[in-house]
Amino acid sequence: MAVVRKQSPVRLRLKSDYKLIPEQERAVSELLTGTGKGNNQVLLGVTGSGKTFTIANVIERSQKPALIISHNKTLAAQLYQEFRDFFPENAVSYFVSYYDYYQPEAYLPATDTYIEKDAAINELIDKLRLAATTNILTRKDVVVIASVSCIYNIGSPVEYQKFVFEFAQGMSIEREQIIEKLLDLQYERGEFGFHRGTFRVTGNTIDIYPAYRDEGFEIELDGNGISSVRPIDPITGTLGQKMKGVNSLYPAKHFMTDPKERQDVFEKIENDLDRRVGEFKKAGRELEAHRLRQKVGYELDMIRETGYVKGIENYSRYFDGRSPGDPPFTLLDYFSRAYGDDWLLFVDESHITFPQIRGMYAGDYSRKKTLIDYGFRLPASFDNRPLRFEEFVRKIPGFIAASATPSNWEISMSGGKVVEQLVRPTAIPDPEVEIRKTKGQVGDVIEEIKKRAQKGQRSLITTLTKKTAEDLAEFLADRGLKVHYLHSGVETLERTDILDSLRSGAYDALIGINLLREGLDLPEVSLVAILDADKEGFLRSDVTLIQTMGRAARHIEGRVILYADSVTGSIERALAEVGRRRAHQLEINRKYNITPKSITKPIREKLVRQENPEIMYEGIGLEADVSSLTPMDKKKLVKKLKKEMRLAAGNLNFELAAEIRDKIKSLEA
Repeated sequence: MAVVRKQSPVRLRLKSDYKLIPEQERAVSELLTGTGKGNNQVLLGVTGSGKTFTIANVIERSQKPALIISHNKTLAAQLYQEFRDFFPENAVSYFVSYYDYYQPEAYLPATDTYIEKDAAINELIDKLRLAATTNILTRKDVVVIASVSCIYNIGSPVEYQKFVFEFAQGMSIEREQIIEKLLDLQYERGEFGFHRGTFRVTGNTIDIYPAYRDEGFEIELDGNGISSVRPIDPITGTLGQKMKGVNSLYPAKHFMTDPKERQDVFEKIENDLDRRVGEFKKAGRELEAHRLRQKVGYELDMIRETGYVKGIENYSRYFDGRSPGDPPFTLLDYFSRAYGDDWLLFVDESHITFPQIRGMYAGDYSRKKTLIDYGFRLPASFDNRPLRFEEFVRKIPGFIAASATPSNWEISMSGGKVVEQLVRPTAIPDPEVEIRKTKGQVGDVIEEIKKRAQKGQRSLITTLTKKTAEDLAEFLADRGLKVHYLHSGVETLERTDILDSLRSGAYDALIGINLLREGLDLPEVSLVAILDADKEGFLRSDVTLIQTMGRAARHIEGRVILYADSVTGSIERALAEVGRRRAHQLEINRKYNITPKSITKPIREKLVRQENPEIMYEGIGLEADVSSLTPMDKKKLVKKLKKEMRLAAGNLNFELAAEIRDKIKSLEA
């Protein structure tokens, strides 16, 4: 087994122009005293209070590796960018699902439809995932931003470490031995294409492009072994200075199988296959028996020949040495193997993230059960799964849950230890809240929007249904207001454009349902109006009301109007909590003689810059009719679209990548 060399300790160093305000300083100190095995804490931070900066300071002062889990891939990308800026000298990594699009394997018995697994792996995200696990096993100055994909099976860290190839100048080794080791690490040999996860051989020179780096290695050999090792730019071919010391190359994939141990594994799989086929035949299900024998036989042949097959993860229980029902190996196991219990876990927007983690297992089990029942998979594929929630809790050293509205479960798990961060760096208090009757609420909203528009301010209006949002937007527009609706039916790219248009003044107001899902950061908004606020339900729960009202807390003149004919329990609880926070904030401002200031924030540059997102590819848009194109022109267009899809995904713009993917499929059909 290769020895994994930990690099010399590098300190986690936070770099920022920001300074902690007293409220943040207190929160950081309290959180630091509560870290340790089995300790859970809650950071209750109001919108705009700088929870991310507080967390960054906790990480720096503790000098512990950290995992931060977000419920949303896009929000995880934003956190990744922020922490990369906070810790530019350290190993900040991004670990999310690596698919541009993903169609899991499934079977629909009602229509006898088998859906094969269909996915396009994003090369950049695959690199970042592999970089994350490599960093964890080799460094201590590590911060990983992850989505809930961190609870999914990625193979054993022990097996992953077995395959490390260590090499250095002066090492005695033959060319064929190096090639054999690279193939064992799942690197592909290619003489023409040179991309991540490949190597090429020219005479006595071997060029390797690691799957997790932007720089490659050139190994030059002579009659005695390795004569030199140099870094190589994979694009230009430029060579750097000779590298001294030991270099480590990690596998190109997470799921690895040791050739020496495969025979025993194959015998176990074949025994289980015979048993399952026998069960089908005994039940008179010859079709399922034949189907399973054929499918598993083919995949085992592929693993014997190449060490890999699409779907190898369904056999991971055998290769990992796990018993039926044992939890899979996940990113959490890499943390535990590298650091024991001496690492930190932060759960961002925990009131959403924990329920999402809790719900992953059931959906996966249901889909797998159908595949197993109809002979498409062995029962062992049940164990290629996400963690159950109780397994997740057992694998972590403790957590710090960050939310403006933590759930009762999080608070109870922390033993009531809630660290509050109620003051914003801007010193803006939570907005005043006014309740008005629902009669004439639309006319009243029109007047309120006009008042804000005259001051150059913006408004957010929430309704209960998509149809109401659209109808109200149309009604207000007919009366001369610059408004637009915003809900889940609007394409993601268009949502971003609409939000930018609101901030720039093209719109005075947005009409929506649950405007929380946008991750809104709109300092120009001074009014939040909630229509039919007394209709109890998810959209008018105390948690949703508190979160929605917080959208007006970034403007010094922020105000909330609830249109309700009765004060529901949710309204009462929300008003009590917002009132408590506002009283504390005003007291701090009086005590320290602080004058609140509105923040000014530039409109973010788009991830993919286009003058018109619907017009691209030499004038052919995604919605254009391509029926008149010749077959050759269609092939050319598909090639361009695939490049654009990879570019969009490389910029973490997965929605556009999926849209282009669908266009490619229609062209190829």
